[in-house]
Amino acid sequence: MRKRILLLILVMFVLTSCDSVDNNVKIKETENKIIIDEKAVELVNKEANIILERYNTPEGFQRIDVEDGSFGEFLRKQKLKPYGEKVLYYDGREKPFGNVYDSVLDVEIGDRDLHQCADAIMLLRAEYFYSTGQYEKIKFNFVSGFEAKYSEWMNGARIKIDGENVSYYNATEPSNTYEDFRKFMDIVFAYSSTLSLEKELESIDIDEMSIGDVFIEGGSPGHAIIIVDVAENEKGEKIFLLAQSYMPAQQTQILLNPNDDKINPWYSLKGYDKLVTPQWTFELDQLKRFN
Repeated sequence: MRKRILLLILVMFVLTSCDSVDNNVKIKETENKIIIDEKAVELVNKEANIILERYNTPEGFQRIDVEDGSFGEFLRKQKLKPYGEKVLYYDGREKPFGNVYDSVLDVEIGDRDLHQCADAIMLLRAEYFYSTGQYEKIKFNFVSGFEAKYSEWMNGARIKIDGENVSYYNATEPSNTYEDFRKFMDIVFAYSSTLSLEKELESIDIDEMSIGDVFIEGGSPGHAIIIVDVAENEKGEKIFLLAQSYMPAQQTQILLNPNDDKINPWYSLKGYDKLVTPQWTFELDQLKRFN
């Protein structure tokens, strides 16, 4: 009789195991009971194709206000690939999920190993200025200190690099096509890095964080991630979404939160003295902002 009972329990376990549960549902095992966290499921709207609409805010939080036409609004409205698609490396290989990311930005990164962490952030910033016609603001420093300006590039200048000597030279007729813009950004990607980007940004107190701010550690290797959305509760406590690229060059991705399933993929720093992400840990004083 005891064997029959054990056999019945085993059959019931098999019938209610992983194959019969939606793999996208977050589950927790507590004292032999499996509890489905319905609130975690509701945070993701898989049918939506922009950040603003795909990620609902946890209970008690509302998105902070941003100005129409601002960089913050631009980031919130970034287009996403269909839910469940994998990040692509520059050579077409797929990056496995590996508990790193939840969604993928719909961004073309080319076929060279250029679009890494700092590059992804610089491209978002430059795409914003390009889309709003603020061409004179598309400028980034090389590691050497040379300031690469798109305003020079669109007027026909090109950049000559001879060892440590970098300069402009007149090369072609003025042009401002998107193809020209992306060729300029490829040059920026090749000669800029977290080392140069970190020096361009100004430090921000963690309590003042906003959309578009960057956690960055300059180095070889270093890493950088960008805040693409922020929400707040009545107590003024903030949560945020993070995006990154990585090495080798790959499409930008919305990061999962490895620390808190209840608000995943949103992040909170309440009770933490560091920002722990799936592939890097940052100090809180490494939060910076574009000037």
